[in-house]
Amino acid sequence: MAQTKTLPFPTMKLQVSVLLMAWLGVLSYVQAEFFTSIGHMTDLIYAEKDLVQSLKEYILVEEAKLSKIKSWASKMDALTSKSAADPEGYLAHPVNAYKLVKRLNTDWLALEDLVLQDSAAGFIANLSVQRQFFPTDEDESGAAKALMRLQDTYKLDPAMISRGEFPGTKYQAVLSVDDCFGMGRSAYNEGDYYHTVLWMEQVLKQLDAGEEATVAKSQVLDYLSYAVFQLGDLHRALELTRRLLSLDPSHERAGGNLRYFERLLEEERQKPPSNQTASSLATQEGVYERPVDYLPERDVYESLCRGEGVKLTPRRQKRLFCRYHHGDRVPQLLIAPFKEEDEWDSPHIVRYYDVMSDEEIERIKELAKPKLARATVRDPKTGVLTVASYRVSKSSWLEEDDDPVVARLNRRMQHITGLTVKTAELLQVANYGMGGQYEPHFDFSRRPFDSGLKTEGNRLATFLNYSDEQDVFKQLGTGNRVATFLNYMSDVEAGGATVFPDLGAAIWPKKGTAVFWYNLLRSGEGDYRTRHAACPVLVGCKWVSNKWFHERGQEFLRPCGSTEVD
Repeated sequence: MAQTKTLPFPTMKLQVSVLLMAWLGVLSYVQAEFFTSIGHMTDLIYAEKDLVQSLKEYILVEEAKLSKIKSWASKMDALTSKSAADPEGYLAHPVNAYKLVKRLNTDWLALEDLVLQDSAAGFIANLSVQRQFFPTDEDESGAAKALMRLQDTYKLDPAMISRGEFPGTKYQAVLSVDDCFGMGRSAYNEGDYYHTVLWMEQVLKQLDAGEEATVAKSQVLDYLSYAVFQLGDLHRALELTRRLLSLDPSHERAGGNLRYFERLLEEERQKPPSNQTASSLATQEGVYERPVDYLPERDVYESLCRGEGVKLTPRRQKRLFCRYHHGDRVPQLLIAPFKEEDEWDSPHIVRYYDVMSDEEIERIKELAKPKLARATVRDPKTGVLTVASYRVSKSSWLEEDDDPVVARLNRRMQHITGLTVKTAELLQVANYGMGGQYEPHFDFSRRPFDSGLKTEGNRLATFLNYSDEQDVFKQLGTGNRVATFLNYMSDVEAGGATVFPDLGAAIWPKKGTAVFWYNLLRSGEGDYRTRHAACPVLVGCKWVSNKWFHERGQEFLRPCGSTEVD
């Protein structure tokens, strides 16, 4: 029996690369939510690089395979052209007759084996292993929301974002038509019709400019017409639906919507002017107001993030000074004092320079990264830790025994502040993700108080929202958070400021520096002026660490005041 001969072919081995194993080790502790930490998103860069290498290897194998098949086909084409011209004459030669039988019995079967070889097995195996660590739908939605957050906070229009025009960037990146459509669809799925309109309009602009896309204009008009209807612009919804039907007359939903919109418009026309609803009075220019949300100081907060509305008047600036800080004449600081700079006069907020070296920062980040998890907040009613859309970052907690650098930093913060770290919380390290932020909040626990007190400006909203908040630190037995020490462990190219809406203050990150303030008055009452926020990171990767000092143990280090406002 004749043995089947196989054509020589370099097979692709089923293996997982060393690079893949390395980053799988890193990602084994990550639970999706990549968008909440740029530090974790960097791991995806290496994952994608490994996939590209695997894909290139697969292409090389496929090209080698096709080259052999093409060579075989060319050879057979020449041979059959000759044999088919004179079959009997060709086969009259006994060698030709033998080779014909052999080819059809052996060589064509070998070619079949070559064609059927699964050269994609290695690439598919690699992809399958990595897929379990890929970003999820939640990540894509979170990333889209992050871009929209930056759009709103820093007043960027979709065209600017689509062109990748961000301050301080060193890489060029643009959004395609399909990318913009994805943004609009994400907003639509969240019931956010305001951003749906902005992004679908950008899609139309790019389509009209001749950009190639897989999405059809009729799809865009379908989303856009319904979104403007939801915003109350019935006239424009009708006009867009007619445009849609002119492109796709068989579109059933559009046909139904057209009849529905026409009926509503007719009903509006029959009403007296005084009884017309908001929908009939909606703008005809296609410009819509951003919806009001849950945050009472939204405008003030976002203005400060842009560097606008800062109340650092010349009079206040004259009260701000720089000095060398020796602490309470601590020996270590007498030898090497820290440079101290006033950032605000009342409440007193100071910045210290050269608090952490680059080597210490890298070591802290190295220790923190494997422990990073989605940052949580305490529910004001239950006291339970939970994730929240207004805090987009990942954080971890480092103990003094984790590494000598942690113990050294704890002692340094104690020397600078004059407060004991024995009752302080662990060192928290945070890395902010895409558009990473922490909206206005207090670091201290709000206790119930008289509604007649502290009702100026946004403090009434504070009472309404937090008057029934539990004492969330009661179980610690160390009292409330008396002070905050915040280390900036990176520079941020744009955005990422720490702002105090009640004060009109904005503090910008500087690597190696730290800011410090007291959350409580000397009476033990909360200083509601310290309500602060971490602005969305526009460009860059923001790392911070902080130490929260508690009341217990500070009785003789920071004595109580005699009145409520001390």
